[in-house]
Amino acid sequence: MTSYDPTLFEGAAAHYRYGRPPYSPQLEAALVEELGLDGSGRLLDGGCGPGILTVRLAHLFEEAVGLDPDAAMLAEGRRVAAERGIANIRWVQAVAEDLPEAAPGPYRLATFGQSLHWTDEERVVETVYDMLERGGALALIVHTVEGRPEPPSPGPPRIPHAEIKALVEKYLGSTRRAGQGVSQVRTHRFEDVLVRTRFGAPRSIFVPGIPDLVRDSESVLSGYFSMSSSAPHLYGERVEDFAAEVRELLAKRSPEGLFWDWPGDTEVVLAVRS
Repeated sequence: MTSYDPTLFEGAAAHYRYGRPPYSPQLEAALVEELGLDGSGRLLDGGCGPGILTVRLAHLFEEAVGLDPDAAMLAEGRRVAAERGIANIRWVQAVAEDLPEAAPGPYRLATFGQSLHWTDEERVVETVYDMLERGGALALIVHTVEGRPEPPSPGPPRIPHAEIKALVEKYLGSTRRAGQGVSQVRTHRFEDVLVRTRFGAPRSIFVPGIPDLVRDSESVLSGYFSMSSSAPHLYGERVEDFAAEVRELLAKRSPEGLFWDWPGDTEVVLAVRS
């Protein structure tokens, strides 16, 4: 990424927490076990969005820092943290390329939840390496379906992603949008980046996803509005028309308005500073 586009997630912050499937409920326990977390040290959550990980993990540290360039995302994170009485998070508006100045170390853990790909990856990873205390870790956290065993459906139909994506294309065209530009096609894995840095080859741990995650129609719609390629601002004056068509499609597929979502297991790509 060369320069940040402030419209990437315009209008998406309000939809994010409601529309994105949560990570594994066992994520905290897995990180504690793997890294020996004991309430000390600091957490840096890069590209934190509305603080999904920041809020979940803050209690495992003395202090947590949520870093994101989008003011609306940070406001949403701040709101949820206040609601839950979490007082040890500092919210910093900056891109990851502004590190270390934007949020100096040292840190015990740096996390990126489905966000490192928005950055100048190798440069940011090398910077984070220097910001970690010795034995500190970088954890890249993603949903992974490929190669993971699929649980049986709890009953409701699957989200009809192919048909919803066809509606997105009908309104926005076949080129995948992102802010003022187009979405870059990613052809490499995080491992390919990390192995070229001082971290060396990482290891992956898999934490069981939620097998019976059921979402309602509005949550499914919010999921699309939470993505840079389908954020509300891209539709302009036709945003309500798009929403109406998605709702109509979902009502046909599930009269009860409920859908099974299987985003996969939660994968943690873990690299430790020696």
